[in-house]
Amino acid sequence: MRYALLSVSDKTGIVELARTLAGAGYALLSSGGTAFELEQAGLEVQRVAEYTGSSELLQGRVKTLHPKIHAGILARDNSRDRDEMEREGIALIDIVAVNLYPFRAGRENDATKQDLIELIDIGGAALLRAGAKNWERVAALSSPAAYPEAIRQLKAHGEIDRATRERLAGEAFRLTADYDAAIAAWLGEREHFGPQLRLRGDLRERMRYGENPGQDAAFYLGNETEGTSLAGVEQLGGKVLSYNNIVDLESALELILEFKEPAAAVIKHTNPCGCALGKSPAEAFRRALAGDPKSAFGGIVALNREVDRETAELIAGIFVEALLAPGFTDEALRRLRRKKNLRLLAAGPFRERPPHIQVRTVYGGFLAQESDAVAWAPEDLKVAAGPEPAPGLLGELEFAWRVCAHVKSNAIVLTRERAIIGVGAGQMSRIDAAELALKKAAETGAEPRGSVLASDAFFPFRDVVDLAARAGIAAIVQPGGSIRDEESIAAAQEHGITLVLTGRRHFRH
Repeated sequence: MRYALLSVSDKTGIVELARTLAGAGYALLSSGGTAFELEQAGLEVQRVAEYTGSSELLQGRVKTLHPKIHAGILARDNSRDRDEMEREGIALIDIVAVNLYPFRAGRENDATKQDLIELIDIGGAALLRAGAKNWERVAALSSPAAYPEAIRQLKAHGEIDRATRERLAGEAFRLTADYDAAIAAWLGEREHFGPQLRLRGDLRERMRYGENPGQDAAFYLGNETEGTSLAGVEQLGGKVLSYNNIVDLESALELILEFKEPAAAVIKHTNPCGCALGKSPAEAFRRALAGDPKSAFGGIVALNREVDRETAELIAGIFVEALLAPGFTDEALRRLRRKKNLRLLAAGPFRERPPHIQVRTVYGGFLAQESDAVAWAPEDLKVAAGPEPAPGLLGELEFAWRVCAHVKSNAIVLTRERAIIGVGAGQMSRIDAAELALKKAAETGAEPRGSVLASDAFFPFRDVVDLAARAGIAAIVQPGGSIRDEESIAAAQEHGITLVLTGRRHFRH
């Protein structure tokens, strides 16, 4: 007699699988809710407790942890093991269909600590690992997704072939590894950087290529679920996303999440070439595009409001690679889908991202750090020089500061009326970044006089302040902290420029 053990928390497809197994001559072993489900479907099932002669213990905590079960799974296909099994009166178990208690779902649904403890699966993980270890004889089905192929082979041949068993074993071990990692993370969630950091990801899609055509690439989904992420977006139109699209979209999403008011951002090579607030998404986009329409060509657009017909008409008038927003009206979708290659991405209602771990690889290892939260606390600001800023000016400085934190270092950002007018990104010296920002403003005819300037890090010299004064900049925000701060403060005082120090830098390498 061939045995199959079925013990699942997710009952999807289990009855069909069990019927197929019974039709192929397998005796069905099961327990608890799975046994009840199969019995209700009219299938003949032998309860595990009946088979082992041991009752379920500890309110079901101990059901399958028994030598007759684990020996039946772990026995190898050799004469020594077969003889021992015959002596002990233990049957071979050839198929194990098990999925684990939904621990991750419990965490996402804010289950209590005690409920989460009960969702830590011991017996199920042991069964899957045993079946996967002995894959040369046993098929370990760890997910309903594995059932269709198993059913096909059982109907055709009465068994599951060796290559499939080996593949299923790998899936089972990946599942149990991820499961254990989720539990370990929960138990040590206050310790971001312990002696080990484990990364997990599920393949979403293979990219056509990476940053360049000569590089292979793929997109994996992690387990961040609380805040808006690219993992949860729905593509409603356009070509398949590329590696560079995803990198730029992440930069766009990080920036646009800074704002509660209607906002638009235009990203090119991970840097904002335009960003603005407005009374409507159309106004916000129009003002963002004006920041640098030349650089916006082939860029990424993100909005934090639903895209309506008016906004869609504006975006349809230029070439952009992708558009990310919480959603689209039917009229907007119809208009934008005429641009066959434009990638349209709906993220649903935006949710603030909690602090999380960011990872960057180096050859032979990787770096991990906490995400950078862009803080703005008026009570902690220091007005180091010039007139005390009025509320309107303080709001402008905050806008510039939040944008600047998302620009590659060295970074200088010029803004007016909550819109970018010039950006200097990724320069080797801060004065070069400031000169580039002013040059970009001049290209669009934007008047820097009366605007504000933000710097992602301190000024090592007074040259940026002097340049700002010549351009008529009204106020500057920067972290401070240089040993030459007094030079910059004195220069701002001399020129009558309001200089605000935040005490916190936002390098972006």
